Amino acid sequence: MLQCIFLLSDAGEVMLEKQLSGHLVDRSICAWFWEQAVSLGDSFKQQPVISSHTHYIFQVFRDGITFLGCTQIEMPPLMAIEFLCRVADVLNDYFGTLNEDIIKDNFVIVYELLDEMIDNGFPLTTEPSSLREIIYPPNVVNKALSIVTGSNSNVSDTLPRATASCIPWRTSEPKYSNNEVYVELVEEMDAIINRDGGLLKCEIYGEVQVNSRISGFPDLTLSFTNPSVLDDVRFHPCVRFRPWESHQILSFVPPDGQFKLMSYRVRELKSTPIYVKPQLISDGGTCHLSVLVGIRNDPGKTIDSVTVQFQLPPFILSADLTSNHGTVNILAKKTCIWSIGQIPKDKAPSMSGLLVVETGLERLHVFPSFQVGFRIMGVALSGLQIDKLDLKNEPGRFYKGFRALTRAGQFDVRS
Repeated sequence: MLQCIFLLSDAGEVMLEKQLSGHLVDRSICAWFWEQAVSLGDSFKQQPVISSHTHYIFQVFRDGITFLGCTQIEMPPLMAIEFLCRVADVLNDYFGTLNEDIIKDNFVIVYELLDEMIDNGFPLTTEPSSLREIIYPPNVVNKALSIVTGSNSNVSDTLPRATASCIPWRTSEPKYSNNEVYVELVEEMDAIINRDGGLLKCEIYGEVQVNSRISGFPDLTLSFTNPSVLDDVRFHPCVRFRPWESHQILSFVPPDGQFKLMSYRVRELKSTPIYVKPQLISDGGTCHLSVLVGIRNDPGKTIDSVTVQFQLPPFILSADLTSNHGTVNILAKKTCIWSIGQIPKDKAPSMSGLLVVETGLERLHVFPSFQVGFRIMGVALSGLQIDKLDLKNEPGRFYKGFRALTRAGQFDVRS
């Protein structure tokens, strides 16, 4: 069982502390953790389970926030890590995004959510649809009422409808005039490309997101044309494991509303949809930079929202960069963002310019890494395709829709 949860900012500040049992965990454990994180760097942050002199510590890092779980008692580590991941997912679902300011502005809601999600150190209610009925999500009306009435509580006076249901993730007998289900494949491509253009790593992290608005207790089956490409699959609790194990078919009674049905990885992809070719030539105290972007493998759909971002080295005094397509902006902390948008078919976008280095340096000794962003609507680059979606106990007319989206994740090009 977990004994305490801490939320730490990117600077190591304790933003929230939630004691979960009679044993009080002192905040000094956070100071010890942060000292270790600063001294050991990324290698320490990549360890999900850490053993201190007094506690076992579980950590999950999301959007600049570190979720820490502490205990002195032996417990399954995956349970603690999964619960912290679920807390991060619920907060992201409630607030739309996650950062330090949002946690501080909605401190009361975060604390109320933790009260409902865990009881005496053991996970209790973690389904977002049930939590939304217990703790109202923040909106303008609720904030106005809290100012007028002086009450900061968003807790509902009634129990969630799922309490009376035989299925904990679904409300009791929902009713809709139009029964419909929409399935979306959302994929992120992670890639590392070396300075010679060689592909060091390329894989897809994907999610199957479902929006279900069906009356009663529907029993759905979802099948894929090529499930063999999937790896590291992870399911929502509603999925029955035996049909997937035997026939790679997803059989489930869905929660009401939007939810993540499953996540997966597709490893060792051979190519990327676009290429980015940076070139830096430094000599005599200046550096000439040129970056060329184009379509490598046409996915058959429009590639838009293309961006190239990189950090200028600290010894660069000034930069004069221009492009033949899109806009180039140099922001605070010497961050350069080239916003291309949609790649035109008649020419390859290029950016070039001059970088001035500090006096005494003849050439660059540190070269930047380029982070690439893009979006492709209507295609899943993993090759995964939905075969069919069936409803066993169909309540009359039944509407269903499918779509796909691929975007860049950690897409880095080294120079």
